[in-house]
Amino acid sequence: MCACVFADFEILGFPSNQFGGQEPGSNEQIKEFACTRFKAEFPLFDKINVNGQNQAPLYKYLKSQKGGLLGNSIKWNFTKFLVDKDGKVVERYAPITSPSKIEKDIKKLLNA
Repeated sequence: MCACVFADFEILGFPSNQFGGQEPGSNEQIKEFACTRFKAEFPLFDKINVNGQNQAPLYKYLKSQKGGLLGNSIKWNFTKFLVDKDGKVVERYAPITSPSKIEKDIKKLLNA
């Protein structure tokens, strides 16, 4: 498993196959692909549902704290949430938002 923890900061990945079948493989295949193809250096968890009746409790919580522009549901892969050390959801970012664009918010949170 690929994993990287930064001082006082951690990225967590939760694959979902609810968006056009983009994650049809097994959990092991998904992790292998992310680590080799995209050089993912963060914990990548097992596939979960992020929407619907069987959504993971984590996503139910995240979405209840920060809704999206078009409602609470996750519209596509790569929706990002910034959570502080106490578990408070600070911000929600659209799937097209690159990690470099949220760097300012991350630095602000780390310096708080």
